[in-house]
Amino acid sequence: MAHYGERTQPDYIRSVRRIAVGIVVFVLIALFLLWRIDNARVERLRVALVDRFVPSFEWTLKPLAAAGRMIGDFQAYNRVYEQNNELRRELQRMQAWREVALQLEQKNAKLLAINNVRLNPGLTYVTGEIVSDPGSPFSRSAMVNVGTVDGVEDGAAAMDGLGLVGRIAGVASRSSRIIFLTDTSSRVPVIVLPSGQRAVASGDNSSAPVLEFLEQSDAVSVGDRVVTSGAGGLYPPDILLGRVVDDGHGRHRVRPAADYGRLDFVRVVRSRPATAIEGPGGLIGPLRPESVGSLASDTGAEEQQ
Repeated sequence: MAHYGERTQPDYIRSVRRIAVGIVVFVLIALFLLWRIDNARVERLRVALVDRFVPSFEWTLKPLAAAGRMIGDFQAYNRVYEQNNELRRELQRMQAWREVALQLEQKNAKLLAINNVRLNPGLTYVTGEIVSDPGSPFSRSAMVNVGTVDGVEDGAAAMDGLGLVGRIAGVASRSSRIIFLTDTSSRVPVIVLPSGQRAVASGDNSSAPVLEFLEQSDAVSVGDRVVTSGAGGLYPPDILLGRVVDDGHGRHRVRPAADYGRLDFVRVVRSRPATAIEGPGGLIGPLRPESVGSLASDTGAEEQQ
């Protein structure tokens, strides 16, 4: 705090600052006007100023040019980074569409197999759609929208386009219940190819039924085909179940060919009733005249004896 009577020093810094700012503003305005004037003398003056001052500031222009290149490179890198992110998002979308296409392709292949499969001439089939899946941890089954009006009978085999799915267990007029191969109540007589070993595929609520009652388990190898044997008359013969796999505990199992994860349509086999034969019919042809004469003579000889 200044004492009373002391003289205060004049503030020269503020005055000098104002003068310097005024000079800079004047120079900038002058340069602006100089560069805007379209005159030959002024053009020569501009060229002379550029030749005089630009070389002396070359050391400052190089860092500015390098900084400009760095800014341009950073902007280009930023554009590349954004394009890369966009390509990644597009790749994810394409992968999702690829998965959808693969699922549709598999579904189309199964539908084509259902429509073009060749069965025994004595068998027919009806194709139905899975309408619900009432399965539980203790039951493996599903409902299909075909029933007695479609000729479906209890115990009929059900297949998809790849292999055996199960059998019909419970039929209504317009719906049926399918017991899958993996259900605990499922027992299918099978043949393992190419060894020809007979066995029974028993479901245990796992994804792969167990092969039981194998005569020679050493003759069965992983990857062998498993088909129905037709024993018992419940399942038609030569229907594919799947392939043999090893569960790691010394037991052979069957990995089903049917895709239970995407089971949309099934084909239910209908068996034609056997034709009743009454009398010989056309099995015995008409007798020839000479055969009739020889038969009559033989009968007369027997009577005389």
